[in-house]
Parts: sequence; C-alpha cells; structure tokens
Amino acid sequence: MAKKHQTRAGKTESDSVGKGKDYERRLANQRYLFGDRLTESDVRLYVTLVRFDCAYYPVFRLNKKLLRDYPNLWAYARDLYQTPGFGDTTNFAAIKKHYHIDCCPSNEFAIVPNGPDESLWLTPHGREKLSGK
Repeated sequence: MAKKHQTRAGKTESDSVGKGKDYERRLANQRYLFGDRLTESDVRLYVTLVRFDCAYYPVFRLNKKLLRDYPNLWAYARDLYQTPGFGDTTNFAAIKKHYHIDCCPSNEFAIVPNGPDESLWLTPHGREKLSGK
C-alpha cells in the first residue's frame, strides 16, 4: 500500500492499493505470498489489508480502488481473516475509532462510518484449492 509520491522526473504517481496490481498477479496462482505456506509477510500484509477499506481509503484518500476491487487480494484477505488468530483478533470498531477519531483531529464531530459489513469477510474465498488442500 503506498501513498502518492514524486518520481525523479517530477511526475506524481499513485497506484491503487500501492502494490495492489503486483499482489493481485502474485496471488492469482498461489495461496500465500510465497507459495503454500503462511509466512510473516502474510501476517504483516494482513494488518494493512484489514485496515484498508475502513481506515486508509476514507481517512487518507490514498487510492482510487477499495480492497474488494481486487478479486485475488480480497479473497486472500478473507482467507487470512477466516484463519484462526486473524479474524478472531481483528477489531474493526477499534481500527475505525483510532483512524477516524484519534488520528483525525479535523473530524471535530467524531464521525465514524458504519462499515465494513463483517459478514462479507466470512464469505467463501476458494483459496484452499490453490494450496492443493
């Protein structure tokens, strides 16, 4: 996930979900970032992905697309969410409060969005077939 930045040529670049297109390609044919096994890289990316639609996208306006606009990345995020130790320790209310109130002094009325609909994180992802399980 990346912010807009200046290139040496002075052009502004902004890629939706930063490396989203790269992750989308990588995750098309493998269950996890580095193949069949869950690694620390997957854990670290999950922390970013779970915050993306409910915090990074609306508060920082970093990208043109939401996580769910990337089919493979969205399925991967749901796969991890449904894995013990991920979704059961994810607190969307705390994430939203932190980013929309604690980190956003311009939000003087303490407005926090209702979403995400957590039931969407529990929909089938089909990624188990990528690891031969």
